[in-house]
Amino acid sequence: MSAIMETEMHAASMGSSTATSLVSARDLTMRFGGLTALDQLNLHIVEGEVLGLLGPNGSGKTTFFNVLTGLYKASSGSIIYQGREVIGQTPQEIYRSGVARTFQRSRLSLPLTVFDNIVIGDYQHMQHGLFFNLFRRKAFRAEYDAYVAKVEALLHIFSPPLVARMFEPVETFSMIDRRRIEVCRALLSEPRLLLLDEPSAGMTHDETEALMDDILQVRNKLSNLTVVLIEHEMNVIKRITDRCIVFNYGKKIAEGTYAEITADPNVQTAYLGEDE
Repeated sequence: MSAIMETEMHAASMGSSTATSLVSARDLTMRFGGLTALDQLNLHIVEGEVLGLLGPNGSGKTTFFNVLTGLYKASSGSIIYQGREVIGQTPQEIYRSGVARTFQRSRLSLPLTVFDNIVIGDYQHMQHGLFFNLFRRKAFRAEYDAYVAKVEALLHIFSPPLVARMFEPVETFSMIDRRRIEVCRALLSEPRLLLLDEPSAGMTHDETEALMDDILQVRNKLSNLTVVLIEHEMNVIKRITDRCIVFNYGKKIAEGTYAEITADPNVQTAYLGEDE
């Protein structure tokens, strides 16, 4: 929890520093047989921003996430994250470097508690050897208490009532609370880059609005956090993003503020005029 609190205390001193590129993708191409999912894609992600990725289904948005997190290895091209090449790294290495994500479909284990589901997300940083768990009981207890404190801090940012229920099974919670739990799991490792893949899927309009409030609050409290959001709800994109990039057939066809991209004829043709 200390690192989270230190980040909050440091937020005021961050000021309006010069924007720097956290991620740069150059000529990024991903082919699946004869299908080109990403076609010489070039984009950058600015440190500290909330970036919206838009585009029709199948336009390459989730594929970009999968390449950036190491689930897919690009056919060609490059992704530089914090000055280092991502292509060729394992998902575990990329996670440890500060990249976390959520998925379109819920990946919670419903019979497990909120605490268990969140802590699983930081498995790479946990001491989970047999010797540690059986014979270093004092150290084990200290690690456990530290994770309880971190989970409490994250849940309190999203929804204070969740703190009192963190040892209850996830299956007893509403969809919005399950989404909150998934985002907390992604944030537990204190990433620099958070990738959210359609976080509003399966929720009502009011639930979506509430979750976006939570994400904005987290972004304000964790000032060094960069968020990239895939979303089809245009009201969400308008409200939460600093900048947007529009994909179509694996290419970037537009980039700018929400107002700029919605006024772009190419976007209107490729995306806004189509039924999702």
